[in-house]
Amino acid sequence: MKTKVLMVCLGNICRSPLAEGVLRSKIDEGSIFVDSAGTAGYPVGNAPDKRSMTVALKHGIDISHQKCRKFSANDFQEFDVIYVMDLSNFSNVLRLANSREDEKKVKLLLDEVDLGFNEVPDPYYGGPDGFENVYQMVDMACEVIAQKLS
Repeated sequence: MKTKVLMVCLGNICRSPLAEGVLRSKIDEGSIFVDSAGTAGYPVGNAPDKRSMTVALKHGIDISHQKCRKFSANDFQEFDVIYVMDLSNFSNVLRLANSREDEKKVKLLLDEVDLGFNEVPDPYYGGPDGFENVYQMVDMACEVIAQKLS
């Protein structure tokens, strides 16, 4: 049975698509399924932000096939673990939990590494450096996650 991991941010256009792509690049997709979603519904159906796609490709990862989707309460039944990028979205996800079991599935991505902070900053309104910085944070956390899952 496949372990199912969901990455979540606000719009599912910057951080969570990167996290999905990075984790996929580090795991055996035969035994682990990775997806991503956003807590806001406005970009549903869109591809990730071009800057996320560019930084991913720079590191050999193609996320251009991904499509944004909205997180739903059904995701608690579908996924074994739900990694959230920041505290605001952590709260938004927990609001949809139906049980203590659902709540236990939700974790902050950066709690997997010791960077001195636990939120992946939203790079949307910044320049390309913000996307590279997000990539580096996500990469470190996904390395730890991949080791735990294998």
